[in-house]
Amino acid sequence: MGQKTNPIVNRLGIITGWQSSWCSNYKDRIQEDFKVRRYIEARLPKGIVSRIFIERTLKFITITIRTSRPALVIGKGGDEVDTVRKELKKLTKKEVQINISEVKRPELDASLVAKGLVRQLENRVSYKKSVKSSVLSAMRMNAQGIRIQISGRLNGSEMARCETYKEGRISLGTFRADVDYHMAVANTVYGSIGIKVWIMKGEVYGKRELYPFLGSGIQRKQRAYKYSRKKK
Repeated sequence: MGQKTNPIVNRLGIITGWQSSWCSNYKDRIQEDFKVRRYIEARLPKGIVSRIFIERTLKFITITIRTSRPALVIGKGGDEVDTVRKELKKLTKKEVQINISEVKRPELDASLVAKGLVRQLENRVSYKKSVKSSVLSAMRMNAQGIRIQISGRLNGSEMARCETYKEGRISLGTFRADVDYHMAVANTVYGSIGIKVWIMKGEVYGKRELYPFLGSGIQRKQRAYKYSRKKK
């Protein structure tokens, strides 16, 4: 089972939480979330956005952007963020608040590693050199294991093939193992090349906060409710 399931989805509710926080009106909300994520990915420079978390209330949307280059996202004097916020307000027709969270160790983020490989392959850098460099960088940052699978017409060969590079251990069948995963596609002159990245950061024992970016609004409401009960 662990070999065939998305490692992040397989651990939802155990050591990881959902990237969107809302309920009801599933069809419209998921379509709007898709448009918001696609717009942000296209609007900001390629390869710097790791994850996008969306938290909704009745008339308000809080979007948290995880990025390795917060200065590029914020812009000079916050102009870039203000422009993105105004355009998202037109897209969603709701008030939008944008928070920026920095990824301090991008070498251990599967999304950023995969997007970095995409950028290098599209610039015609040798895939072996790029992949081995990413593996070494992750292991230097104390990752317990990393696996990169790349498939397609590698180096422009006539016959497509699949190659896997692995270092350390990747426990896909262990639910407490903190495994980050991302899949990306590089559009080269020879065709599309698929890239899959697994990074194991360790094992989680005990309780873990599932919603570090999404749960703030819910927690504030719960605190306010408890306070009002005590006051009465």
